[in-house]
Amino acid sequence: MSIERIVFAVAGAFVLLSTILAATVSIHFLWFTGFVGANLLQSAFTGFCPLAIILKKLGKTPGPAF
Repeated sequence: MSIERIVFAVAGAFVLLSTILAATVSIHFLWFTGFVGANLLQSAFTGFCPLAIILKKLGKTPGPAF
């Protein structure tokens, strides 16, 4: 699995989890959803993604984006 697919999977899981937590526990979990979305948006423009850097150091195969 390439770095891009892992990043998308982790981001999607975080968004789903925080949305479920916002609906069941506290509306404040939507701040985490916004943070994940903002991080995805900035990485689209800058190419900088902390998770991608960590995955590169762990030896995962980079794709065309990272």
